[in-house]
Amino acid sequence: MTNEPLPPVTTSPALAATTPSKGKVFLRRLTSTVALWAVVLGALFCGNKTVSDLVFITIMLLLAACGMYEFYGLVRARGLVCFRKFGMAAGLVMVAGTFLHCAGKLGIHDSPARVNDFETSFIIFFVLGLCLRQFLAKDNPHGIVAMATTLLGLLYVPWLLNFIQKIEFFRFPAGAHANAGTFYVLYFIVVTKFSDCGAYVVGSLIGRHKMIPRISPGKTWEGFGGAVVVSTGASVAFAHFAGDKLYGMNLTHALILGVILSIAAVIGDLIESLFKREAGVKDSGGYFPGIGGILDLLDSLLFNAPLMYLYLRHVLTH
Repeated sequence: MTNEPLPPVTTSPALAATTPSKGKVFLRRLTSTVALWAVVLGALFCGNKTVSDLVFITIMLLLAACGMYEFYGLVRARGLVCFRKFGMAAGLVMVAGTFLHCAGKLGIHDSPARVNDFETSFIIFFVLGLCLRQFLAKDNPHGIVAMATTLLGLLYVPWLLNFIQKIEFFRFPAGAHANAGTFYVLYFIVVTKFSDCGAYVVGSLIGRHKMIPRISPGKTWEGFGGAVVVSTGASVAFAHFAGDKLYGMNLTHALILGVILSIAAVIGDLIESLFKREAGVKDSGGYFPGIGGILDLLDSLLFNAPLMYLYLRHVLTH
């Protein structure tokens, strides 16, 4: 392990000749994104609670497992150590435990504090478990690094993902639409993905001024502006057409959330770009044409999920 700066990423002439155009890349990203989320949201709105719950937790577990696997893969590609199996097993238990609390399967979900207490306790025991795991790793002299990277993987993927569950199963006041939580999941996904689209399209067309080229050479300030404008427009339009299905939503909240979620989406994308840059890879995986891996799909959603949940809990339903 060294602290030497990574060499710049270069592209050979042969590779450049076979690189698809920005239009084709955008079309692949759009197709993959629409197809994936159509399946997810179709299951959530199917009308059968048992089926929707089963599909929902299955997807959450798959996203968590693949996301953690990719993250720990980036850690190893960087030349650092981690406890991949331990971290992934704990992450899946955490996701499943949050689902059982949120869905009322344990009969004790009478307030959001119950779920938060469960996750806090879980993280505390996870840290203690990491210490015990290091005690057993006689051939690992980098205990602090291994424990830190494994903990970061748990917090970055399953813990942030769990906020999607908290939105889906949010307990709204009486009079709210029966599927209000699902509509808010759909809302924040749409607003976030329109931020990605706005940044990509505007940045590709008129982007000239780089944001942070040492981390993500393709991102520009013009693209950032496009992300905010397009995402905010999508927020206002969605809120208008959804009407009372989004409990507590109005034009002011739609404007505020559009700006907040669009900015956070760009920051989330940059954070994952930082991880990939340090690991020396272009994509975290290759599951989705034009997108990459699970983390490439989730990067902008991971930090938007807690922001959406906190705004929902402390502003929209306060």
